[in-house]
Amino acid sequence: MVITATPDIQSRIASAIAAAEADTSGEIFCVLARKVSSYRDVSLAWAAAAALILPLGLVPLGFEPNWVPGLSSGWEASHLAAREATIGQAVTAYALIQAAIFLVVFLLTCIPVVQRLVTPRNVRRARVHKAAMQQFLAHGLHVTEGRTGVLLFASLADHQVEVIADRGIHSKVDQTVWADAVEALSKGLKRDDAAEGFEAAVGLCGAVLAEHFPPSSRDRNEIEDKLVII
Repeated sequence: MVITATPDIQSRIASAIAAAEADTSGEIFCVLARKVSSYRDVSLAWAAAAALILPLGLVPLGFEPNWVPGLSSGWEASHLAAREATIGQAVTAYALIQAAIFLVVFLLTCIPVVQRLVTPRNVRRARVHKAAMQQFLAHGLHVTEGRTGVLLFASLADHQVEVIADRGIHSKVDQTVWADAVEALSKGLKRDDAAEGFEAAVGLCGAVLAEHFPPSSRDRNEIEDKLVII
């Protein structure tokens, strides 16, 4: 899925945020991430494990150096020096097979679809949460006057959505109320309609905030109403 920050999408989401914030002193901010991590460490871990474990399966089959083309002439001598050379060839062949397996598995697990399948869900969830928290802090949602900032964060590559609410909201709002907003945003992204997903999620978050944090006479827009794509 490719997301383009067209003026229409930006305008629709900004309008949705403005409408939602009209009935509350809370602040809503939206971030859409294409990818939060390269997950190269996960690919390296799978490649290393495969290179260590898979070649062991060759040993019961009577692994020979001549299994690697060009490494052995196929002739064998019985004297000690020749046997040492044969052992050296075997070690070299084994190392080459390990290197080949490492490279193949690493490249395979770098393919986005494969990478998502082999990356543990808790790892993806943790990295999406970390990226969401970084955006929450970077855009000043933690320093609003009433500590009532809410971040809607979605990662396309990870198929993960996060809603982060500031400290002022935690004392009054059960965190389970954000489940509908997460579902609405997820559905929009599944339909390749980010604007509709964010509009629906923003509306639901606005309703929750309006119930607990009505606007005050000195209320002001502390955070710009917009979608950020990273």
